[in-house]
This record gives sequence, structure tokens and C-alpha cells, in this order.
Amino acid sequence: MKQIVVFWLVMITAIPASAEQDACRIFSASGNAEYPPYLWRSPQKPEVLTGAIAAFLQKVAKELDLVIDLQYSGPWGRTQEEVAAGRIDFIAGAFYTAARSERMDYLRPAFQLTRTVVWVNNERPFEFNRWEDLIGRQGVTVIHNSFGQEFDEFSRKHLTVHQVGSLEQGLRMLNGQRVDYMLYEENPARAYAARNRYRNIHPLEQNISSEPLYLTLSKKSACNTPELRARIERVLVKAGEENWMQPLLQQAQYLWSEHHLQTADD
Repeated sequence: MKQIVVFWLVMITAIPASAEQDACRIFSASGNAEYPPYLWRSPQKPEVLTGAIAAFLQKVAKELDLVIDLQYSGPWGRTQEEVAAGRIDFIAGAFYTAARSERMDYLRPAFQLTRTVVWVNNERPFEFNRWEDLIGRQGVTVIHNSFGQEFDEFSRKHLTVHQVGSLEQGLRMLNGQRVDYMLYEENPARAYAARNRYRNIHPLEQNISSEPLYLTLSKKSACNTPELRARIERVLVKAGEENWMQPLLQQAQYLWSEHHLQTADD
């Protein structure tokens, strides 16, 4: 009888551990859905995010023998709030800020370096060589966007930058000369400008920042452990050594261009 009781005690204590282990093999993720060629909503399944980062995350998940479900969770600001609350585990691509680091763990090394530029209207160009050249002008960017801790602080103190809900809205404002400039990463803004056939706007040569893009894990994720973070970071080191992102970016740029060429033909 004693042996039977011991057996059942072992079985009962083993079940939660097994269930927890299984639960921590499936993760949720989201990101900035207006971020081609890095991320955008799939035309076939708008609830799913596709692009270079999506393909990168699939390779990471395969290396770890995990499932990472990358879904659209709404505008970029809402996505960050969902991750901060622990309702989503990962952000698939974020710049570092001190405020974000209080709510999520940055997994290092970064997997991509991005270039943020000043976009202007061809009819209202101006010379830009340093951040101070933006003082006194009206700018626009997407709400909750960050361009690096140093520039964010400079912008708050010295610049007038309006925040809008989407990249498309910011591009429309610049195209219509409602603002003097727009701040955004070069590749995503180029992709959207080409799709909307905005030929009278362009990026200035001098960038405002060049920032690393990180995978982040919510501090409130039930599966956020030192062991998991160490495993992911070992894969990120391997990804950098093998240059995973470059071919994925080329493929994503092709897919984005092909889709919108077909849409225009239709």
C-alpha cells in the first residue's frame, strides 16, 4: 500500500512540471506591422505577420525546437503594451530604450542594424547635416517609435515632432506638405512610398541614427527564465556569424515588390 501511495505522489508532482515544460515550447510574438521589408501583414492571412524578421524568427525557433507564433496584434503602440503586460511573449524587432528595458529583456546580440533618416518633400528641401538643423521645423513620425535613446532625448527637448498612428498617415502628411519632414527608418519608408507612388518625397543622405534591432522578451512572460534567454542568445550569436538576415532581407524585398506590382496590375 505504501508503495502505491508513493507511486501516485510521484505521478502527481510530475504532471505540473511536464505541463509547464510543454507550455514553454509555444510562444507568442508580434511586432511593427508597418515595417517592410522586415515585417508586414500577410495579404493572404492579415492576422499573420510576414517578412524578413518573420523568416528569421522561424530559423531561431527551429534551432531551439520551439514554436513561435508571430501574429498581428494591432498598431505598434498597442503591441508594445501587450508585450509589457505579458500577454505577448516576444517583440520581433525593437530598438533599445531605457523605458522599454524596464518592461522587457533585450536579447543580445542585435540581429540587424537599421538606418533612420529624414524624409523631405522635393518642393521644400532643406540642408541637414546635424540634429540641430531640425530645430524650428515641423516634423512627424509614428507614435511610440524610437530612434535610439540619445536622439529620443534630443527630440523631446528641442524638436517639434507630431506623432501619428501609422506610417501611411505620416507619408501622406509629408506628401501634402503639411509637415517639413518625417523621421523613419529608410527601408520601410521606401517600401511604402513606392507602393503609394509618392515620387515627390525622398530621404536625405545624412542619417539621424543607426540603431541595432533586437529581439525582446517580456519580463512578465511566464516562460522568461535565465536558461531560455541564454539559449536564445547562443542562437543569435550563430545567426550573426552566419549572416542569416542578409538573404532573408533580399527575399523579403522581392516578395513585397512582387505583391504590390501584382496589385497595381490588377
